[in-house]
Amino acid sequence: MVSSTKKVQQYKIDAVNRTKELLSSYKDFIFSDFRGLTVEQITELRGKLREANAIYKVVKNSYLRRATSELDMPDLNTFFVGPTAVTLVKDDAGTAAKVLAGFMKDSTLKIKGGYVEGRVFSESEIEALSKIPPRDVLYAQLMSTMNAPLQNLVYAMNGVTLKLVRTLQALAEKKEKEN
Repeated sequence: MVSSTKKVQQYKIDAVNRTKELLSSYKDFIFSDFRGLTVEQITELRGKLREANAIYKVVKNSYLRRATSELDMPDLNTFFVGPTAVTLVKDDAGTAAKVLAGFMKDSTLKIKGGYVEGRVFSESEIEALSKIPPRDVLYAQLMSTMNAPLQNLVYAMNGVTLKLVRTLQALAEKKEKEN
């Protein structure tokens, strides 16, 4: 019996290595179906994502399958069906998800799912992520919530001393009128 080995061409190995290198330099990924988008729409989407510190790349599904398995990522193969584009996110995945969700309203773009903070997200979870305020806004809200009790204490203590000063001032004016 003759065994045959399948010879993989070098350009495919190089493409998978480039895909692995690209994926390893980003921490979050959102997968989408770009079917039906015009070149102008994709260019506009790329510009908006660039402002959110993310890039939009169309990558062959077989390269994505191989690269994610070699990088020991969870099984993401369900997202690699049909035309697939990857939004590679450096900072806040919520901001990129917001851009994609906003773009979905006016186009045929469809979010398939994602890999955010080491966890696989479904389409609905990515859409829910897009509705959460950006990380900086959440930090600001947290800080104002933490600061509120101290601020109220200062106002209360200030109010007591102010009331005392006003009472003493009124008493002094009354004594002046009596004399």
